Amino acid sequence: MQPWAAELVKARVANNSKDNPDAHCLPMGFMQFHTHPQPRKIIQTPGVIVMIYEANHGLRQIFTDGRPLPPKDALGWWYGYSIGRWEGDTLVVETSNFLDTDPLWLDVRGSPLTEQGKVTERFRRTNYGTMEIEITIDDPKAYTKPFTVRLTQRLLPDTELIEFICEDRDATHYVGATP
Repeated sequence: MQPWAAELVKARVANNSKDNPDAHCLPMGFMQFHTHPQPRKIIQTPGVIVMIYEANHGLRQIFTDGRPLPPKDALGWWYGYSIGRWEGDTLVVETSNFLDTDPLWLDVRGSPLTEQGKVTERFRRTNYGTMEIEITIDDPKAYTKPFTVRLTQRLLPDTELIEFICEDRDATHYVGATP
């Protein structure tokens, strides 16, 4: 991490992550999608893949119609702008154009993700019930070099998503929170 990013994470952890957007019904950190215990659904259509996350009603569109990523000065999104392509049996998703805000939370610890960040995800089904996801974070504003995280997730194709109702009224009970 860049020195400022390490200090930010230290402060967020010391404050019991009370400002985690997920705890306040705001869009959660990008990596939290992959580590949150609640299920998600992937819907593939010609031209776009939609990922619906039960947690915090997260929604991502991954355009697979051959378009490029937008220019850096395009409007930023909480979850960035995603394009995807198939490389054999692997879905490769590139995401950029994150919001330029006080930087976004990447994970539950509060690691930052800035508007300069680019995330590359590689989704691959290894068998009927398993999917491997390799995520590379390249954000020169927050990190000294790109890094990669690998996860294995269980597939539950017959699982239904349920309503997710979020109320941040309980956030005042977090240690360090102000009413």
